[in-house]
Amino acid sequence: MSTSTGSRTAPRAFLDAAALSGCRRRVHLDHDPSAAGSPRALPDPAIEQRRADAGAHRVQVGELLERTWGADWASTWPGDAESEPRAGSRAARAARTAELVAAGAPMIWGAVLPLDGDRRGTAELLVRAPGGGYVPLLVVRRRITDPGAGARTTAVTDPWPQRARHDPDRKVRSQPRDLLTLAQLTRLLEVAGWAPPESAPRLGGVIGLDADVVVWHDLRAAHWPGDRSTLAEYDARFADRSAVARAAATGGPALATPSRITECRRCPWWPTCEAELEQTDDVSLVAHGETARLLREAGVATVAGLAALDPAAPPSGLAAPLPGPPFSDLVALARARRHGLAVARRVPRVPVPRADVEVDVDMESFGESGAYLWGALLSFPGGRRTGDPEPGYRAFATWEPLPTPDEGRSFGEFWTWLAAVRADALAAGRTFAAYCYNEQAENRWMLASAHRFAGMPGVPTEARVREFIEDPCWVDLYGVVSTWFLCAQGKGLKKIAPAAGFSWRDPEAGGENSMRWYRDAVALEGGEPDPQQRERLLGYNTDDVLATQALREWMSSDRVLEVPLVSELRDAPV
Repeated sequence: MSTSTGSRTAPRAFLDAAALSGCRRRVHLDHDPSAAGSPRALPDPAIEQRRADAGAHRVQVGELLERTWGADWASTWPGDAESEPRAGSRAARAARTAELVAAGAPMIWGAVLPLDGDRRGTAELLVRAPGGGYVPLLVVRRRITDPGAGARTTAVTDPWPQRARHDPDRKVRSQPRDLLTLAQLTRLLEVAGWAPPESAPRLGGVIGLDADVVVWHDLRAAHWPGDRSTLAEYDARFADRSAVARAAATGGPALATPSRITECRRCPWWPTCEAELEQTDDVSLVAHGETARLLREAGVATVAGLAALDPAAPPSGLAAPLPGPPFSDLVALARARRHGLAVARRVPRVPVPRADVEVDVDMESFGESGAYLWGALLSFPGGRRTGDPEPGYRAFATWEPLPTPDEGRSFGEFWTWLAAVRADALAAGRTFAAYCYNEQAENRWMLASAHRFAGMPGVPTEARVREFIEDPCWVDLYGVVSTWFLCAQGKGLKKIAPAAGFSWRDPEAGGENSMRWYRDAVALEGGEPDPQQRERLLGYNTDDVLATQALREWMSSDRVLEVPLVSELRDAPV
């Protein structure tokens, strides 16, 4: 596409499929020449690392297919599959793709499809369909199935859609972005004349993190609201995003304005959008996503406007019920923001389960590879007795690169210690409680470890783990905070613990940064392990359990009374 405005020719607004599942304002900024000097966030090392991991995963899958299929396997990358991480000529790979299609290659790795107007696309793999034409496959580094039934799959080494069968052990995990990417590739194949005949099914495959099966999707099936097919949903979204990009590229009126959504947390354009939202006091600073859109349509466009409303009376002009928190909470959040408050109490006294013997638990994992560290902080609020173990922090870790059977050893030692502390407390007639912050991760890895390492010394059965996580002694402080506090700046531990007076020693402490530290700590990329990064991870984990302890003690103390009640908030910034 090339559009002229006066003597200026606008740049082509090419859209990758990722633009279809992301923010419309980001599409605008990505294609607006005048935004080139606008503030942007620094590159996120965690995102860069995930991209590198995804690239390495694709290389491994490519190597597997090359070993399996030999002469039937062809690649557009120079050399072999290991060449993918190196920069290559897109034009050269596109030309090579066309040559392989013309030759009727059974499978084409790293295909670059011909451009079509505003869109472009690459497919990790194209496979030739029985009646001619090609079907696209993606390779992604995330889980694409859950336990269950209903998915249609083939073995990863047998990537032919005609061989797909009902899978009794897997159900499809919803991944809209994969479906939209497959739809864009399908449309590009159709325009190029490389798709199967129109009468043939429109299929696409995905190879996920486990790289054990290909999950096949029918792109004409009604997977979307209103019984729309994936292709119909794609066509509507592409038309919209293309119009947004075209308007931005040609200097026309913007078709997308900033509004805060979940994606903003990792978007490089967030500093630019945040400044504009702050300047206009936009309501999305409090009410995100669809909630903000509905409020604006009802005439509530600013935080101040929301804060001024009666908490018991939502705007009469709402086109639909507001998703998310109750309207009264939205008003209170707006008022808290105008007061500069991070938290407000819902009740005069916060009920927090306490015990004679307490253990704070925090787990560190590396993506989907495993849990390498279980940290525990032992304390005796009811008084330490003769024979009690020393209070303080303990680390149960493996420093062998994940995945490793040594993970089972470290988990078994952690569980044995925790179970003994609990049993001794109960045998002595004392109460016991163990705490974490957001139990989803800990519960997941306890159950997964019990399953994966069954029979190893100290590793409990899955039934014993379930008994523990269902017992009232296992307390999720995230749930306590969510129930009894209104949180104006988020409910993450690093947002809430400072209200209790706690701070992390490491200024870069965070789950994403810990991924980088771990890679160096175990020399995941080769070379020698870095002992300083191991100590950094241990310090980070120590502070996490100290933070949950500090948060609990604060909520149990009179100091929490310094936090205003939600009912006391008024629309008058101090």
